[in-house]
Amino acid sequence: MAKVLVVDDSATVRNEVSTFLTGNGIQCVVANDGQDGLKKVQSDSDIKLVISDVNMPVMDGLTMVEKIRGELNNSALNVIMLTTESNPKMKERGKSAGVKGWIVKPFNGDAVVGSIKKLLG
Repeated sequence: MAKVLVVDDSATVRNEVSTFLTGNGIQCVVANDGQDGLKKVQSDSDIKLVISDVNMPVMDGLTMVEKIRGELNNSALNVIMLTTESNPKMKERGKSAGVKGWIVKPFNGDAVVGSIKKLLG
């Protein structure tokens, strides 16, 4: 079954997003930073979508996406950034790395659940 990986250094945001998605019939796993997220993508081929914060300790979300594309050679995995970051250069870096969407916090699940289900197939 397709899974969504929720990556955020805030336990509150991880819980809010994963609880909402689970309540809408979407299986979730969580990670607390980009390095943890990268390991989970590497070890779980059922992950079909990543929803990630940008600014996190250890490894930021954009670096994680670049490593998914480069080191893991995975260009098929869909990624959406969920962040307070609005810097155009960061958005451009995300687009270059293959990020499919940029959602500004706070998370409004009702507004994006259709898009998330579409990306999961």
